[in-house]
Amino acid sequence: MKAHKTGIIMNGVTGRMGTNQHLLRSIAEIIKQGGVKIGPGETIMPDPVLVGRDENKLQKLCALTGINKMSTNLDEVLEDTNNIIYFDAQTTGRRAIAVRKAVKAGKHIYCEKPIAVNTKEAMELYELCKKAGVKNGVVQDKLWLPGIVKLKRLIQQDFFGKILSVRGEFGYWVFEGDSIPAQRPSWNYRKEDDGGIIVDMLCHWRYVLDNVFGKVKAVSCLGATHIPERIDEQGKAYKCTADDAAYATFELENGIVAQFNSSWAVRVRRDDLLTLQVDGTRGSAVAGLRECYIQHYGNTPKPVWNPDIAQPIDFFNGWSKVPEQEVYDNAFKAQWELFLKHVVKDEPFPWDLREGVKGVQLAEKGLESWSKRCWINIPEL
Repeated sequence: MKAHKTGIIMNGVTGRMGTNQHLLRSIAEIIKQGGVKIGPGETIMPDPVLVGRDENKLQKLCALTGINKMSTNLDEVLEDTNNIIYFDAQTTGRRAIAVRKAVKAGKHIYCEKPIAVNTKEAMELYELCKKAGVKNGVVQDKLWLPGIVKLKRLIQQDFFGKILSVRGEFGYWVFEGDSIPAQRPSWNYRKEDDGGIIVDMLCHWRYVLDNVFGKVKAVSCLGATHIPERIDEQGKAYKCTADDAAYATFELENGIVAQFNSSWAVRVRRDDLLTLQVDGTRGSAVAGLRECYIQHYGNTPKPVWNPDIAQPIDFFNGWSKVPEQEVYDNAFKAQWELFLKHVVKDEPFPWDLREGVKGVQLAEKGLESWSKRCWINIPEL
């Protein structure tokens, strides 16, 4: 058995996303399964070193995963030539400095999004990687969610006919932290710490729209800070200076209209925390994170408006659940495996940092639209 031992610097894995999705459910699981199989008797075996500012947290993660390498000194691990990949899951404001260091050290770059705090800085990171000749990628995990994969299959099978619109509903109630602890970190709600749902979620909606439905041509976005005060991790009240809700409409190049409501101040009465409804001339679908329900033209009921009687149609009838036709792995793990193949075997990986720049650009244009209260065109990068 030939194993390509691949050193990965995992910076910022002590945070919620870094710990759960990238470490526990991705890299640790890849190690547990015996690496990424790339051919008969050949695998890629991750060899991670966990990096962060809190030594106690790093020790706990090492004990939990069986990984025996950790450091609070990024410069030191960048000097180690066995480490060929640099992964960053820090808060956005810390990312650019660390990525620049890693590129200078000749490491391949894999980043969480947003990849930078603004489009100019994000493009500089992409150009830096390009000039240095290092491979690079951005996390675009929702493309591997079972619900999204099922939607893509339906489009490939021309189930919808001409797609007319996409409606996304995302979010849930994030507790303020006084009587019930908050389930998201406090920096998410402070603009000065790069928080805000527009910056966070429009990066996601850009790659979902671009890769599944069509390129984003223009955006109209209204943000809001619905909850003015929350309680931080130390039990102290703080003022919320960042948006906790965004109501955005996107015009796609192919004429599709997409609307996305994103909110951390909404209660869920839908199939999942994220649902996408796609309506076309021949059929419609509603997808969550895992499941997808479809209604063909021939199964579409014919309602008649009459508010004086109880609604005689059960609108949930006539929808069919898309069966499980494939095996779906964790979305983050699936993309990690593709990036490892890209680095070790030079297999294609189209989700480079330039794709990450597009996400930052859309978030920036969304904020501009909110400020100017108008439609903003999205220029080609």
